Amino acid sequence: MRWQLGRRSSNVEDRRGSGGMSRSAVGGGLGALLLALFVMLLGGDPTVVLQSGSPDPYDSPPAQVSPAQDQMADFISVVLADTEDTWRMLFQEQGGRYVEPRLVLFSGSVDSACGRAGASVGPFYCPGDQQVYIDLSFYDDLKNRLGAPGDFAQAYVIAHEVGHHVQNLLGISEQVQDLRQRVNREQGNQLSVMQELQADCFAGIWGYHAQAERQILEQGDVEEALNAAAAIGDDRLQRQSQGYVVPESFTHGTSQQRVRWFSTGLQSGDMNQCNTFQAAQL
Repeated sequence: MRWQLGRRSSNVEDRRGSGGMSRSAVGGGLGALLLALFVMLLGGDPTVVLQSGSPDPYDSPPAQVSPAQDQMADFISVVLADTEDTWRMLFQEQGGRYVEPRLVLFSGSVDSACGRAGASVGPFYCPGDQQVYIDLSFYDDLKNRLGAPGDFAQAYVIAHEVGHHVQNLLGISEQVQDLRQRVNREQGNQLSVMQELQADCFAGIWGYHAQAERQILEQGDVEEALNAAAAIGDDRLQRQSQGYVVPESFTHGTSQQRVRWFSTGLQSGDMNQCNTFQAAQL
């Protein structure tokens, strides 16, 4: 991915090394298996796992910042800036105004408007403060545990979370949350799947326009992102962790679905093609 000459975003807040602690102590408390499943699912509604209570036993202590992580932080700043350029253009074309999200880098744990999260939660977007949160150690897991290396795979992660921000600005997130309160758990999970797949499609839209406007892609980049999308499908993660799948518990979509919707955005560049909520087939 050609990123070194890209502009850097001014919307990155670096809390690495601080642990992200505040004076109020709130934390998570899921079972090890459920938390492990959620960890790798890239974003979604963090309020599902960010609950009041005792400190998260899966928190790691604040880590010292390495030169390699500093380079990764620089890369993320460029990717975030590129998403800003893309979505600002697309919103303007529709007569709207794009409000840029902030991206918070943290190590160990962090406080957000959605609660306190440990690094084990993985990257997430919080609608309450319109911020994306990521502990860079997640990329080690993406490469080493999930077999999805590459810089465009890493960019896909950021673009997916920014996709949730776009949903928030468009009012989609609020509508989904309202609907989930009126249906049963299985139906609520299906709504979550639709929301996540749309964020995948929005990530693909960013890739389409970034390539068309700024020619960022190199050979093999698309395959990296598709591999990452496949690696974090609910079915693959459940099969790896417990040996079988429970489709009614899916909240992010299968590997095949995630690849399909990211590809839809990447090939079309058209937001109208990302309406997963009215799709005949997910």
